[in-house]
Amino acid sequence: MIIGNSINIDFSRVWEWMPTFLDGTIVTIVLSLTTVFIGSLIGLLVVLMKMSDFRILNWMANIYTNIVRGTPVLLQLFLWLYGFPMLGISFTGLKFLGGTYGSREFITAVIALAINSGAYVSEILRGGLEAVDKGQIEAGRALGLSQSETMFSVIIPQAIRTVLPGLGNEFITMIKESSIVSTVGVFDVMYTSNIVKASTYSIFEPLIVVGIIYYALTYSLSYLMKQLEKRLNRYA
Repeated sequence: MIIGNSINIDFSRVWEWMPTFLDGTIVTIVLSLTTVFIGSLIGLLVVLMKMSDFRILNWMANIYTNIVRGTPVLLQLFLWLYGFPMLGISFTGLKFLGGTYGSREFITAVIALAINSGAYVSEILRGGLEAVDKGQIEAGRALGLSQSETMFSVIIPQAIRTVLPGLGNEFITMIKESSIVSTVGVFDVMYTSNIVKASTYSIFEPLIVVGIIYYALTYSLSYLMKQLEKRLNRYA
């Protein structure tokens, strides 16, 4: 197909590169899953710090969320990959994970994005914890449970149902935001467009294929999250 008498659009030139797009898609999914999982652990820790009776922990948690949420994720990625190593803070590659998943760039990207995600997950978790009736805390303490035991045995299990949709949305958001790792050489689905472009001299077609892949991933996850919300509401 020819548009404007000068642009020849031919998707057959990128068809043979579909295995490469598939490999990049898998990397994107693994990166996003790992990031949200670690980010959820960080977010839970931050929420517990905010709920602590120690002011220093409250202060540290608030500073963390304000800085992370107030600066671009691309800036944070560059700081972890290029800036902090100049101060002696860096992550090494893990060779046993392979050239892609064990590279320094991939490991650093996971850490940087997880720290970013943790700030947003902490707000999701905080909302879920605050949605639990405060009487549950009093009931747990009345049964002789400590504050931490009440939190992990009574409050958090009830809050999970509330926060699952939010965590799912965070996963969807991370799939899209993870595309920035292509700027530092991580072989994700966005990076594959550069490989195909350099090999076929096609610019438009690889970008359209990548766009379709991202749309398919986010649409599928959005549909699954809607089904999950319906099921959770059914048993609410």
